[in-house]
Amino acid sequence: MRATFLDLASIHPDDLNLTPLHALADEWVWRDNTACDELAVAIAGFDIVVTNKVVLDAAAFASADALRLVCAAATGVNNIDLKAAAGAGVTVCNARAYATPAVVQHVFAMLLSLTTQLERYRKDVMQGQWSQSEFFCLLDHPIRELSGLSMGIVGYGELGKAVAETARAFGMSVLIAKRDDDDDRPGRVALEEVLREADVLSLHCPLTSQTRGMIGAEQLAMMKPDAILINTARGGLVDEHALHEALKQGGIGGAALDVLEQEPPQRDHVLLQQELPNLIITPHTAWASRQARQRVVEEIAANISAFSAGRPRNVVTA
Repeated sequence: MRATFLDLASIHPDDLNLTPLHALADEWVWRDNTACDELAVAIAGFDIVVTNKVVLDAAAFASADALRLVCAAATGVNNIDLKAAAGAGVTVCNARAYATPAVVQHVFAMLLSLTTQLERYRKDVMQGQWSQSEFFCLLDHPIRELSGLSMGIVGYGELGKAVAETARAFGMSVLIAKRDDDDDRPGRVALEEVLREADVLSLHCPLTSQTRGMIGAEQLAMMKPDAILINTARGGLVDEHALHEALKQGGIGGAALDVLEQEPPQRDHVLLQQELPNLIITPHTAWASRQARQRVVEEIAANISAFSAGRPRNVVTA
């Protein structure tokens, strides 16, 4: 079998061990990245294609006669046309549960930064305001404790459950949003109730046609004026223009985003035009600890090995 990794540089392989992959194909072609106009040639004649964020659309599947398996180097597969893959007889597998500790850590790093006013106080110290203080401390920015606050979770899978567990360890209560109106599982409440009641809203659901833009102006208006929105899932879940307005006008207390709808964003992106003290944006790094990236490699290897043995795992369908 011949295999290729279309965007190996996206997982920063310099500090990773790729040995688990080497023996699983007769030939590997490692590409740092693959542009759209290179894709047809890049996947021609390969049985296995690994992609992190390179888009595999219907045209790609139509042109890849030898392709049998696509491995996503991620959990999300919104960059892969699953219907086209099925029509071409191609199995699609994703990587699961590899980044849970890293994502949970990132969620609470951003949340704690906002609630403790960490960045504001750091700047005050560096600008000399502490040195000029009449007292032993500065109390210019209000600090909130997580204990006693409520955490709303949208998407109660691997990541949502782990975030909820950590929230409870901080003394927070947890509200779990229903997937839809027909979701009658115990302990789930309607999204509208979560929006109204949560002090912190954390998104962990996939980006689909149903979830795209699920947090827009209407939903933001339902939230408490001091509520915090956290998105480490996919940028398209949130209407970024509506969020910008809500942050500027005091509609919500703050937001922490690790993802944007377009990545990388244009320099004139609405959320990058001015520094908002109640907004943190990180460059899609919640998943990116070295340990998590190594687990991605191991998940891909396990998916290829299982497929070769006739027992595919982590199969994703439309």
